[in-house]
Amino acid sequence: MSVFFELLVKGGPITWMIFTLGLASLIMIVERSLHFHRVQINVPEFMRGLTNILKRNNVMEAISICDETPGPVVQALRAAIMRCDRGEKAMKQAVEEAGLAELPRLEKSLKALSTIAYIAPLLGLLGTVIGMITLFQSMEQLGTFVDTKTLAAGIWQALLSTAAGLTVAIPSHGFYNYFIGRIDNIIIEMEKASSEIIYFLMENELHIEAVESEKNGIKS
Repeated sequence: MSVFFELLVKGGPITWMIFTLGLASLIMIVERSLHFHRVQINVPEFMRGLTNILKRNNVMEAISICDETPGPVVQALRAAIMRCDRGEKAMKQAVEEAGLAELPRLEKSLKALSTIAYIAPLLGLLGTVIGMITLFQSMEQLGTFVDTKTLAAGIWQALLSTAAGLTVAIPSHGFYNYFIGRIDNIIIEMEKASSEIIYFLMENELHIEAVESEKNGIKS
């Protein structure tokens, strides 16, 4: 650990900035990973259980199960069920509104993570340029003869910021693409599950069993 902080000190203020961005990136990655793990469900299995309940005309029980289960796919299904007695157009609109409400939650922090992945190597390059400028200023002051040890030490320190920037940028960019892929998969699951539940609800004439439930609206 002492070696790590020694490298940060030698790298200069730019390296400390990159280190701060790295910490922020790590926090975002952990938070997003936990979020996607929390909302992940077995959609086909959940759909089978939900349709079995609806086949028994237990609409309120199906809504209660959706309320107890996290995830954007479940909320899209809940939205369709809440409009089951209003026709296909109303159900599709409800699903679309539920998707629009869930999308910002899925994309939370991803723009910031993408920004870190973009600017971290640029900051590293800036730190290297500043370090090289400082090195050449020192060489100018020392005169014609500069020993190899001094020259190598200066270049080594200047390159620390570039290494730090790449160390932060590479995993940040990788996890950003991974999370985008997870969101795309969730959206596909939402569309597929919503189409199936709407088709099921159109084939089976179901009605909301309590007036009070209608007042709750679509859960966001």
